Order: sequence, then C-alpha cells, then structure tokens
Amino acid sequence: MGMSAGYELARRGADTLLIDAFDPPHGEGSHHGEPRLIRHAYSGGSAYVKLALRADEKWLELEEETGERLLERSGVLNVADMSVYDFRERQADIDGERIPVDWLSAEQIRRRWPAVRVPDGFRGMYEPNAGYLYSERCVAAYKRQALRAGARLIANTFVTGLRTEKDGSVVVQTKDGSCRADRVIVSAGAWFKTLQPFLFLPIRSVRKVVGWFETEGKAFDRGAFPGFTIGTKHGGFYGFPSIDGAGVKIGRHDGGVPWEPGRPLEPFGTYPDDEADLRQALESYLPGAAGRLLRGAVCKYELTPDEDFIIDQHPLYRNVIVAGGFSGHGFKFASAVGEALADLALNGGTSWDLSPFRLSRFV
Repeated sequence: MGMSAGYELARRGADTLLIDAFDPPHGEGSHHGEPRLIRHAYSGGSAYVKLALRADEKWLELEEETGERLLERSGVLNVADMSVYDFRERQADIDGERIPVDWLSAEQIRRRWPAVRVPDGFRGMYEPNAGYLYSERCVAAYKRQALRAGARLIANTFVTGLRTEKDGSVVVQTKDGSCRADRVIVSAGAWFKTLQPFLFLPIRSVRKVVGWFETEGKAFDRGAFPGFTIGTKHGGFYGFPSIDGAGVKIGRHDGGVPWEPGRPLEPFGTYPDDEADLRQALESYLPGAAGRLLRGAVCKYELTPDEDFIIDQHPLYRNVIVAGGFSGHGFKFASAVGEALADLALNGGTSWDLSPFRLSRFV
C-alpha cells in the first residue's frame, strides 16, 4: 500500500520520501511468496466491489507502463458448504457492475473440474475474469516507477516514533535520525504496535503459513486450473494452480498464531498443524494436489476485529493518513488504495467510498 501510494504521490509532483524498515519487496511483511488472488464479485458490500474493479484497472495501467506481466486471468473458483456461506448473497452488490459470474451446483463443479471433489451440499461461484497477481513483481514495479517519478527511498530503516510540531508538521524519527513532513501516510502492516502511543489501532498480528504441494498429472497446472477458495465447517482456504511446476499453493485464511513485532517468526513446520491443516483440505477437496510438500513459508496477517480495512485520517491529526488492517485479503486492492491514499494526503478527500474503512467504527 505504501509503495503504491508513493508512486501515486510522486507522479503527481509531490515531494515524496519513502521509509521502509526493510527493502521491498522483502519477506518480513505480507506480500512475499507470490501470487495473490484478485476477484471482483467481492463480499463486504459495493465499496469493496467498486474498489476491486478500480484496482484491476490500475494493475493493467502498471503493466502497460512497465511492460511486465503482473496479472494472470486464470479465473477464480469459489466453493463453499452452503451451511457455511451462500455466494448468492453477493448478487445485489454486483448487479449493474458487468461482472461475469457463473453460479454452479456441486455436480456442475465436478463436471467442469474433475479434479475438484465437493459434496452435494456445496455450491460454487466462478469468476472467469478474476485471477491472481504476482505480488512481489507488483511491489518491485511500483518501487521502480516511484523512484523514476522522483520519489526517494530510505530502506532498511525502522521508524521508531512520530510526533507533531506546533506548526502542524510531522516529525518522523528513525534509528538514524529524523525528518519533517507536511503530510504523512502510515502503512506499517503488522508492525503498527511499534508506533504507539502516537497511534493506537485495533490490529492484531498473526503468523500464517502457506504450502506448495506436488500434484498428479497436469490438471492443476497454470492454464488448466483456476485460483480457488474453499469455505468449509473446518476453516476457509485459498489457493492457486501449479505455476511452472512449483506445485499447488494453499493457505488457510482463519486461525493462526499470535505474533508480536520484534519477535522471531517461527519457521514453517514449527507446529504440526502447519502442514496438517493444508494437507487435510487438499485431501478432502483436491486429492490430486495432496502430494509431497515441496515448500512451506510463513507470513503475517494484520487483522482488524471485523476484518475490514482501516483507511482514514488520524483522529487527532488530519495530515496523518493511516492504512492498515488489511486482514489477509488486501493485496489485490493495493493499486486502488494507493490512489485513494494520495488523494487523502494531497486533497483531504477522495471520490472513492471509504466509509466502511473509517477508524471511528471502533469507537
């Protein structure tokens, strides 16, 4: 979110300084491990749907500017136990948006994708224009474009605190010194707690795992199999086809182990459930992809209580913009969120509906 906003600010002529605790793209946040789903028939209301459609446009713009492939339209198959979730609840929010969607019975799912095993109590929603983003490529592309547009980047530099001055400016303190700005955007991901007491947000950080599993045959290969989500009584899962033989990637959206900024992030396999949860889901619904574990990785979720985002001005300092709590489903929106953050920083407002993301909902 921060790199996207930095690019938007620099291209509009703002004097832009980017400060990162690491050197993006990196493995200390929530964007590494490639790829990330992008969908349009989104749950959570029309604000999400409109933002997802705008994000798609912005990703295509970035592809055109850089000449790099960032988005794959693999389609996304969403399946769920009807007692857990009914995708048809999204119909009202996508009406009029020209989002093609196929509503599928369990039998239709099994016929269309024989490698998918779902019971009769499941239903599906397939988005042919959805797909996935190469997340690390996206961050790297924004970084290059931001620097070309005149932004400056200070990498591997922790921000240790913020304060406001009598003239309204904001001082950003780092381990190597400080700088002063008229306006600041804070997008600290899972590290927001390190900025207290200047900013208190209801965000908890969680250790999450993903795994890549060997598949049988070519049914799960890129081009043959879509991205997917699976909603069950035992948890919610998401995943991707095997890209260039890497194996099917799968993660679990719910659950996870609490993590505190500064603590070591325990490696994949520390807990038996790291692999077991993922394998059980594959064995139940995608048995042909439940082969040998090829690779495991850990990352971080930054969760709000309602799992909706926080995109707002600081409650006391209107020239401090906050973007956080993206709750494991935010990456697809980064291009549009960066645009909205630049609007807020430069104009004090934006044409996009950010009302569901106001910090005041927690007060």
